[in-house]
Amino acid sequence: MNYFRTAILLAGMTALFMGVGFMIGGQGGMMIALLVAAGMNVFSYWNSDRMVLSMYGAREVDRASAPEFYGMVEELAARAQLPMPRVYLMDNPQPNAFATGRNPQNAAVAATTGLLHSLSREEVAGVMAHELAHVKNYDTLTMTITATLAGAISMLANFAMFFGGNRNNNNGFGILGTIAMVILAPLAAMVVQMAVSRSREYEADKLGAEICGQPMWLASALAKISNAAHAVPNMPAEHNPATAHMFIINPLSGERMDNLFSTHPATENRIAALQALAQQMDSGGGYSSAAPQGGPWARGGASRAAGRPAGNPWGRRGDDGRRGPWG
Repeated sequence: MNYFRTAILLAGMTALFMGVGFMIGGQGGMMIALLVAAGMNVFSYWNSDRMVLSMYGAREVDRASAPEFYGMVEELAARAQLPMPRVYLMDNPQPNAFATGRNPQNAAVAATTGLLHSLSREEVAGVMAHELAHVKNYDTLTMTITATLAGAISMLANFAMFFGGNRNNNNGFGILGTIAMVILAPLAAMVVQMAVSRSREYEADKLGAEICGQPMWLASALAKISNAAHAVPNMPAEHNPATAHMFIINPLSGERMDNLFSTHPATENRIAALQALAQQMDSGGGYSSAAPQGGPWARGGASRAAGRPAGNPWGRRGDDGRRGPWG
């Protein structure tokens, strides 16, 4: 249902974009708007990942610089039957994470140092499984296109103040219609963008729980991240609010309701859905997971064999002499 809803919303976004172009310049304006949208989508298709990673000062890590974290992502990617994505860390105290990239073969996942400091190994696994679910579902591409169209609609609406409603325009909207379009078109585009974002988060929660095998790992992580995100500012996100939809939890504000202007579903609703999924998995009620159940460390991984304390699996300095997974 969420996939169908996303397709309808994207179609509506495209129709809105072309409609704004038609109001500005008739059929010619509509075609120009379509070409502009296509050009912007091509640009964002190839460059959006590099742009957003640079925006947040993310640095790429590997097995040598962040062995625990990199190894976790590698194992989760294998369970999800995905190519190994590039792995990044952001020096930011707010616990959060996002995925980007045009397809699974060119994907990247990024987490903040605050996430690794604040959450247990299992909770971090739940978060990164959620981000890999976005990659597997091509949500990174979907949301890039949606954000690009929303920005283009706002741009066209601003152009309408200069080019719309003139005497050579036969559309009959006039100055009042132009003013209404300038106000309402970007608002409608934002509403559609937020609706697409919310629908994709629910799907990523579900698939992420399947990948890691333990829905409650992600549920616990969402509760912790939501509480911390409202208390710890994320200044790069504050300066670039258009990227807020990319994160697992809204990094900008204390928005907690499933309303038209929310980039994310209410955390309580997401946790409730994960709890219901956990019960379904425990009861075996016809549930078929895309990954083996029990979690990737159900049989005991290297970190547990090393005897690291529960809740602090990263080997931070002061525990077993090793550095943290962020290098």
